[in-house]
Amino acid sequence: MTAAYVALEGGHVLEGRGRVSGTARGELVFTTAYTGYEESLTDPSYEEQVLTFSYPLIGNYGVREERFEDDRVHPRAVLAKELTEDVADWLADEGVPAIDHLDTREVVTDIRDEGAMKCGIAVGEDVTEEDALEQLEACKAMSEHTDIGAQVSVDEPVAHGADNDGVDVALVDCGAKGSIVDSLLERDATVHVLPYDADEADVEAVDPDVLFISNGPGDPANYEDAISLVQTFVEDRPVAGICLGQQIVAEALGGTTEKMTFGHRGVNQPVIDLESGRVVMTTQNHGYTVDEPGEHLEVTQVNVNDDTPEGLDGVEYDVITRQYHPEANPGPKDTLDFFDDVLAMADDQSQEAVPADD
Repeated sequence: MTAAYVALEGGHVLEGRGRVSGTARGELVFTTAYTGYEESLTDPSYEEQVLTFSYPLIGNYGVREERFEDDRVHPRAVLAKELTEDVADWLADEGVPAIDHLDTREVVTDIRDEGAMKCGIAVGEDVTEEDALEQLEACKAMSEHTDIGAQVSVDEPVAHGADNDGVDVALVDCGAKGSIVDSLLERDATVHVLPYDADEADVEAVDPDVLFISNGPGDPANYEDAISLVQTFVEDRPVAGICLGQQIVAEALGGTTEKMTFGHRGVNQPVIDLESGRVVMTTQNHGYTVDEPGEHLEVTQVNVNDDTPEGLDGVEYDVITRQYHPEANPGPKDTLDFFDDVLAMADDQSQEAVPADD
């Protein structure tokens, strides 16, 4: 059996079965999702993290590229109770170290008790615990990845749906899932995907009806360019955001964010709308949250489990954000109407700008 070690912050070392050889390091997190492993593994929000699957069998319905959210696997390594050959082969092709035959119940419990933590991974015929500990020693905290957006964003602007007749959206790509773009295209929008460090001129060049900040990895405070864009354009046009995008919008408009103990990662997070009282199940993947929204935003939805903000609306600006992933993929599709609300917001502002007939 190929040797495999996971060195945890604090000195504890776990041993499992090596499925894909290599070394890695990153922030150790877990997901409670029992389906959607293809979507999770290709979600850019897992950049610089080591993903633990709490569900015991990963890979029982194969690997299909049409379910991918991006063109590569983003976690630095993968831990599971049992990985099928299909998933192990896929991870091997991607060069992502993988370990199974772990007691993932213990791993999840450690993360819940101690919080998301640094870890080091070593897998191979001749590796030792020391190799994993060396990786741990070199691991940086998530907040120290100050330019993580560069690892997950497009390099140049890319337009999708140029022949569509609907709303023009400038999507600032901080690590956007492909299904967000698809959800907008399905509603006849034209989507201009811009780099995470786009500037005012980049946005003005596409003259969008709405500025949309995507999901992505890392500390929202490190996305200074996206924060600046929100501050520049929020008075002139609608602003929307998903996940990291909500946090960036809050930072831009005077709110504050904070790191969560172990975050929300899964497909069964309950969210209540404070006005209607409606509860929906949501897909989530984030380790930071809005602490205080500030005077320009109001909390409209909260997580049923811990009361963290799940939805923000602008007080005097046209702003709508969600902490969860309305596009699901994987997960329940209870909240797809978010995209209709975003585009309607842009349409409403456009109609208000048209002068009335004399």
